Amino acid sequence: MAGDELSGLLDQQVAVLMCTYNGAHYLQDQLDSIENQKYKNWYLYVSDDGSQDSTRDILRAFEAKTDWLRVIQGPRNGFCQNFLSLICNGLIKADYYALSDQDDIWHEDKLLRAVKVLSDIPCETPALYCSRTKLVDERNNETGLSPLFKHAPGFRNALVQNIAGGNTMVFNHAARKLMLEAGPDANPVVHDWFLYMVVSGCGGVVIYDPVPSLCYRQHAANLIGANDEFIARLRRFGLMLSGMHRRWNTRNIEALSGLREKLTPENRYIYDEFSRFRNASLWNRLVGLYRTGIYRQTLAGNVTLWLAALFKRL
Repeated sequence: MAGDELSGLLDQQVAVLMCTYNGAHYLQDQLDSIENQKYKNWYLYVSDDGSQDSTRDILRAFEAKTDWLRVIQGPRNGFCQNFLSLICNGLIKADYYALSDQDDIWHEDKLLRAVKVLSDIPCETPALYCSRTKLVDERNNETGLSPLFKHAPGFRNALVQNIAGGNTMVFNHAARKLMLEAGPDANPVVHDWFLYMVVSGCGGVVIYDPVPSLCYRQHAANLIGANDEFIARLRRFGLMLSGMHRRWNTRNIEALSGLREKLTPENRYIYDEFSRFRNASLWNRLVGLYRTGIYRQTLAGNVTLWLAALFKRL
């Protein structure tokens, strides 16, 4: 990257939004990886949800060393509401916003790559960057990669699937304004999935980077990203049969309702049809799924999607 181009990028400030809760064991590694970013124009905001371990001590030491940190008291209502409260905190203002977990290790070019991609998009257009991740164990030994999704991101996908973890997400101020309109009291299943739905639904741009941007640590308290595809498929199928996916869809639809008028006309039609046909007769459920073109990223995922429509589990 040319020097003038890099200088222009560095004028743009990134607010790194981290949520913590009893994360002392791995927190220092994550803070070090943020401090070591090639992109230096960032400020770290941490919403701590009532940690009882030494998390706050580690944060105070980092603040004293760098003076690039502000700690905020979280709402103590789970990680999703903690992230939403931080995203919607009106006192935080920046050009871009990067979500951060407490136990990952960022690649040193994570922010630089994201800002470079986002800076090519007009600032008035909501934009969201996300990426694949490298999976590591408790000792930071590589164990694999997160799934590589090959189909284009979009609202038809976002309604039924999140393509990337929030720990990889960086978004611009136009996307942040949409989240402010949704508000911290929205009650989606998870904040990152909701962000994908909001940006893709409201005419924004979603960029999925197939190159991993961080090491996603897998440990006893964090098993969401486990990379056993067969077990993951069985788990998703079981959740579908149990009705869990249907309950998730209901929550997400309700959370998105406040932004319905902000959806593009095409996406408003898809949203309304999805809200309607998932409760319709068998034939209308299948026809509705076909007509709207809602999809998941893999063949197995789409089979599960059609089975969910068949058994009224959408």
